[in-house]
Amino acid sequence: MMILSPDRAAEIASIRAEKPKLRARDLADMLGIREAEILAADLGHGVRRIQAHPDQLMPRIAALGDVMALTRNDFCVHERRGRYLDYRAGAHAGMVLGPDIDLRIFPSHWVHGFAVDSTGPDGTRRSLQIFDAAGDAVHKIHLQPASDLAAYDALVADLALPDDAPFDLAPRALPEPVRINEAKCDELRSGWEKMTDTHQFLAMTSRLKFDRLGAYLSIGAPWAVPLPVNAVEQALRQAGAQAVPIMVFVGNRGCIQIHSGPVEKLEPMGPWFNVLDPLFNLHLRADKVDQVWLVRKPTKRGDAISVEAFDKQGRLILQIFGKRAEAATDTGAWDALAKGLTAEVMA
Repeated sequence: MMILSPDRAAEIASIRAEKPKLRARDLADMLGIREAEILAADLGHGVRRIQAHPDQLMPRIAALGDVMALTRNDFCVHERRGRYLDYRAGAHAGMVLGPDIDLRIFPSHWVHGFAVDSTGPDGTRRSLQIFDAAGDAVHKIHLQPASDLAAYDALVADLALPDDAPFDLAPRALPEPVRINEAKCDELRSGWEKMTDTHQFLAMTSRLKFDRLGAYLSIGAPWAVPLPVNAVEQALRQAGAQAVPIMVFVGNRGCIQIHSGPVEKLEPMGPWFNVLDPLFNLHLRADKVDQVWLVRKPTKRGDAISVEAFDKQGRLILQIFGKRAEAATDTGAWDALAKGLTAEVMA
């Protein structure tokens, strides 16, 4: 088991006393350690270890009622209120397909779990937090005032692990350079043009040894067109102003979280660009967006058009698609909005 030294534990306690509102992730970054280590330092003081595998956890979450789901990467935080419904397990990928909480889950990265009860000026806050093998956050579930506390207590009791359960952290995966297979560019274009479903994209690029950004750089117009780095903000502002329903995807190695619906209250705050709606919050570090692409993928129901942002290391930050009605063959309002973003580039 990995245990923080007494000096490091004392340092954490001292910083928390000075800055009680400092988030665990920010504290971990300040100290050069992992967020899961911050929680492990508090075992027995409002923090308990729990089983992390989604097959154990997800079927129990629906009983909590209204909660807030949080998934993030380094530069974007996605928060969605609602209930966890319709969990579908899978050995390599699972899903939560409720009307409010919509997740794609990759179980191999759900390694360390914690139940966290923290007391502050607003009372006790309760959450379930999942981390990957390196101790970085994968997914968090925050209880709300109307959540079922009895169901939460029962879940934690049933899934509890002893405090001395193994807690060894693996090294973080190193960032990989953008992958482009020059010998397969013609095959990429041919395969792209033949796609009938967006889910075929990753299988195709994996087979041809491209990553996502490498494929966009290689395919070029009309399938992938670079946009100004502020295009994500513009897309969100225009979607809000025109009441265009959209889908916003934010993820990490272990979880992708999706909001489907309108965005309304948009507020920049320093380097952050925020959506602050009652059921959906988004917090984007706009200054960390290095590339934005307008991407078109053929499907049986018409082209799927997305706006996608990447950081300086070529990692995906977020994607925005149009919200397609069940019987609709296109996402007309979103398509027009997105194509408008390209007008300056295509001119």
